[in-house]
Amino acid sequence: MAQTSPTLTIMIAAARKAARALSRDFGEVENLQVSRKGPSDFVSSADIKAEKTLFEELSKARPGYGFLMEERGVVEGSDKSHRWIVDPLDGTTNFLHGIPHFAISIGLEREGVLVAGVVYNIVRDELFWAEKGSGAYLNDRRLRVAGRTDMRDGLFATGTPFNGRPGHEIFVQEVQRVIARTTGIRRMGSAALDLAYVAAGRFDGFWERGLSPWDIAAGVVLVREAGGFVKEIDNGDFMKTGAIVASNERLLAPLVETLRAS
Repeated sequence: MAQTSPTLTIMIAAARKAARALSRDFGEVENLQVSRKGPSDFVSSADIKAEKTLFEELSKARPGYGFLMEERGVVEGSDKSHRWIVDPLDGTTNFLHGIPHFAISIGLEREGVLVAGVVYNIVRDELFWAEKGSGAYLNDRRLRVAGRTDMRDGLFATGTPFNGRPGHEIFVQEVQRVIARTTGIRRMGSAALDLAYVAAGRFDGFWERGLSPWDIAAGVVLVREAGGFVKEIDNGDFMKTGAIVASNERLLAPLVETLRAS
C-alpha cells in the first residue's frame, strides 16, 4: 500500500477490524432470508457491532475526538476541532438481501472541514482512501475522476428515496432528464461507494437527495482528492441538506443544470 499518514493508518486499521465481523455476519445472511423479522434484527445487530468496534478503535487512538455516527448520533469530545463521521454499514439493504455491495465509511472533519476519508468495500477488499492535499487511492493505485466531457458519453449513479420519505416525484423527473442526456444511470444502493466509484472514474457523476452526513463525508474527500468536484444541488450546504452532486470539472455544471430543471 502507498504510504499513509498516522491518521489514515488509524482509520484503515479500524475499518479492517470492523470489517472482519461484518464479513462473517454477511456469510450468515442467506440463512435468515426465510424470516422477515430475523434478517432485519440480524442486520441491525451487525450494524451496531461494527459501529461499536469503530468507536472503540478510533477513541483509543484519538481519545479527544468527537463523533457523528449513524446509531449513536453525536458524541461530544474534549477536542472540539476534530470529529469522526462514521457509517458502519452503508448499503444495509444490499447486506440484508445477500448482495455483496456495501461498505464501511469513515470521514474526519477538522474545524468543520472534511480532511480525510476511508470507504472500505469489504467483500471485494477494495480500500478507497484519501487525505486532503495527498490524493485519493484504491489500495495502492492513485485515483483520478473520469475525463469525459460530454454528458452523452457519461454513466451516472443515483439513489432512490426510501419508502415514506418525500422526494419521489422530483427523483422520477431527475432520472427522466438525466437518462435522456446520458449513456445510462445506475442505482447501486450505497452512496459511499457511489462517490468512491466517481473518484475511481467508474461513474462520471453521482447525485442524490436526503442523505445523512455519514453517508457522504468520506466519499466527498475521495472525489475532491481525485480531481473531482462536489456541491449541493440547490446551492446550499450538502452536509446539512443531504442533496449532493459530484462529477468532474466539465460535467458538473451540465449535470446540475439538468437536475435543477426538474
